[in-house]
Amino acid sequence: MKKVLIAVDDTKGSKAVLSTFFNLVNPVQEVVLLNVERLEGESLMIDMLGDAELSTLREMVRDSEHKKALDARAGKVLDFYRKEIEESCRASVKTVIREGIPAEEILKAADEEGAELIILGQSRQKGFGRLVGGNVAKDVQQQGKVPVLIAKAASMCEEPYSWRDAYAAVSITTAIIFCMFLLGVILEKGTFLH
Repeated sequence: MKKVLIAVDDTKGSKAVLSTFFNLVNPVQEVVLLNVERLEGESLMIDMLGDAELSTLREMVRDSEHKKALDARAGKVLDFYRKEIEESCRASVKTVIREGIPAEEILKAADEEGAELIILGQSRQKGFGRLVGGNVAKDVQQQGKVPVLIAKAASMCEEPYSWRDAYAAVSITTAIIFCMFLLGVILEKGTFLH
């Protein structure tokens, strides 16, 4: 495979693309890392805008503090993924920042870049969050002209353990060992008390 487009953002679901890429796709010649900025945030409004309205929105936020913050965040996200890929494989890495509706921009970028495969993470949003934000992975998979690989984050050990978790584990383990000791004493002697 020559060129893979990997859509990334700063969500947990997106981090699964690295293991999926390294385990299932690598080696490739070129990786295009794409981050799509949502200019309006998490809103249903963007899906109702036409091209003219979206163009006007882009013009309005072009030199704003909001746009600068979005660019800085996108740059940080892309730098993280670029370093991870460059340290682990020999593919050349290109980074691209786009603005707009994520599913549409991912598909456009894949066409423009000539990608043979699209990899993106699966969102963990449910209920109202999915209604508002949409399901980007599903939309890309349904409308894509090339194969789409959706990376799913592991459901266990996502969060680091806290001291309370460690205390609970040690307490339970200690209680089990003590009960096993008492059971051993009872079984060996036949009775616990003489």
